[in-house]
Amino acid sequence: MNQFLQIHPETPQKRLISQAVDVIRQGGVIAYPTDSGYALGCSLGEKRAVESIKRLRELDDKHNFTLVCADLSEIGTYAKVDNTVFRLLKAHTPGPYTFILNATNEVPRLLLHPKRRSIGVRVPSHPIARALIDELGMPLMSVTLIPPGEELAMTDPEEIRERFGHQLALVIDGGACSLEPTTVVDLRELPPVVLRRGKGDPTPFE
Repeated sequence: MNQFLQIHPETPQKRLISQAVDVIRQGGVIAYPTDSGYALGCSLGEKRAVESIKRLRELDDKHNFTLVCADLSEIGTYAKVDNTVFRLLKAHTPGPYTFILNATNEVPRLLLHPKRRSIGVRVPSHPIARALIDELGMPLMSVTLIPPGEELAMTDPEEIRERFGHQLALVIDGGACSLEPTTVVDLRELPPVVLRRGKGDPTPFE
């Protein structure tokens, strides 16, 4: 039976976070809360887990995956960041933004757009998401948990377990999340381009 862990949304229990990270390290796909709905996550470069997420979300190869990072230095390992972009990122992380950047060679090819070597990066503010990546010691490969044919991210862990539990190794119940998705900003070239308006204020990038 797949696991279902109730983790406190403000003060995550270290023992349960360690259990969840063990599942990730073993190649499992998890559903976990963020500051903008629930997301699916797996270990970086875990091909079977990535393919499982693509099937669940019915994604094609053109979908930009996101690396959920602990901080700016981790972003700099996986994405190309010049001084201007660094200042923009520093001013708006952590928070409900996803930034599209050119990827470095550290990003596994299976996560990259087939025509553009781009990758999404974000630094979340949700305590559970932060605890997971801190314990994991590397970014979490992630996509928002939006069911096929729908437009909004799922926010109810019980409903996630009921609909998708058989396809997931773990569902983390961290309570209800915001309905709004992240604001997506393309920073590959300046000036920035807002690709999706969401929870993060897009004004600084317009």
